[in-house]
Amino acid sequence: MLRIVSEQNYTDATPIQAQAIPLVLAGRDILASAQTGTGKTAAFALPLLQRLAEKNSNTTKRVSVAPRALILVPTRELAAQVKDAVQTYGKYLPFKSLTIMGGVGYGAQAQTLRRGVDVLIATPGRLLDHVKQRTVDLSKIEILVLDEADRMLDMGFIVDIRKLISFVPTQRQTLMFSATFTTEIRQLAASLLKDATQIDVAKRNEPTGLVTQIAHPVDQDKKHGLLTHLVETNNWQQVLVFTRTKHGADRLVDQLKRNGIETDAIHGDKSQHLRTRSLARFKNGALRVLVATDIASRGIDIDTLPYVVNYDMPHVAEDYVHRIGRTGRAGATGNAISLIGEEDRSRLSAVERLLNKKVEQKIIAGFEPSHRARPTKPHANSGKREWQPRGQAPGAKRPPRVASEGNRRRQFSNAPRSRAA
Repeated sequence: MLRIVSEQNYTDATPIQAQAIPLVLAGRDILASAQTGTGKTAAFALPLLQRLAEKNSNTTKRVSVAPRALILVPTRELAAQVKDAVQTYGKYLPFKSLTIMGGVGYGAQAQTLRRGVDVLIATPGRLLDHVKQRTVDLSKIEILVLDEADRMLDMGFIVDIRKLISFVPTQRQTLMFSATFTTEIRQLAASLLKDATQIDVAKRNEPTGLVTQIAHPVDQDKKHGLLTHLVETNNWQQVLVFTRTKHGADRLVDQLKRNGIETDAIHGDKSQHLRTRSLARFKNGALRVLVATDIASRGIDIDTLPYVVNYDMPHVAEDYVHRIGRTGRAGATGNAISLIGEEDRSRLSAVERLLNKKVEQKIIAGFEPSHRARPTKPHANSGKREWQPRGQAPGAKRPPRVASEGNRRRQFSNAPRSRAA
């Protein structure tokens, strides 16, 4: 373990690592929250592997083919990211790991499970399918990790999670990581963790201070032109762009390609093979722009990603923090740019209320919005004023807006959601 830590050039523990690693090594349950990009995966993966090695008196001989550690994650991209970390940190240990997720062959996963694995990284839906088919045995799990627990609850995985945990031994070590400590997270933690230590090394819903945030007001139909202008004029080479819908992502890819910018998209309608290939091309510089839906807001791990663009503002303000958390990671600086159309203004205001500060707005010459905005009274604790549509009296209520069914936020329910994500 020390050898691989040295090879990774890790010299000083990050705050989450400094607090979590000793507790995990001591066998304690933990409920932890930390900003994205602060080394959270290493905070549980390194001590998890150390614990497995210490518990096994003879690591060269397998006692059982059943996995000993289970790491549950919400998305395929995050599963792949955690799998890479586990493989890297376990390079000099005789442990086998496997990723269980949708979008890839079921049969190959079942064959690997029969041969035996030590660490299982899985999305809840596909793992539950394996449990039902009796191709996996969770009765030997010693350490259970729930990564991005709040995201799994948001995606409606709570029923699947509880079903899976019913197959895991009650005598185990449980580690829960969440970006926020909501009421639902605390209730889940109370039902799963025993005498847990709470770790909170980040202010709630606050992006890292290394990310510069700016918003550009623009008409909706000029957004793709403005994005092209920003990429080409500033010679941006690696840009992650977020849209609200899969259709919007595909349409933007076509528009950028017509403008000569090498672009691709990842979203729930893409096969896992295509998503993995597009992400790899983006990381190695073959793609200049990668367009993604919120499926990727917590699953893309690029230490030096310089630019994140909110082409559409998210429906939920907290998702803005997770999106822009893809940049400004591992001590690097980053830039978060938001393109604000008419329908994005209320969502930007929601983000500003969440952050308790204003996001600087700057109009780009040649892309001035046709309906100029005027400032109204400021938010509390803010020295700047909020934008108000022209012709609307300050403080007046906007007429009710009817959102399309496809754009409504999926509400939490007890019904399992689609596995598309």
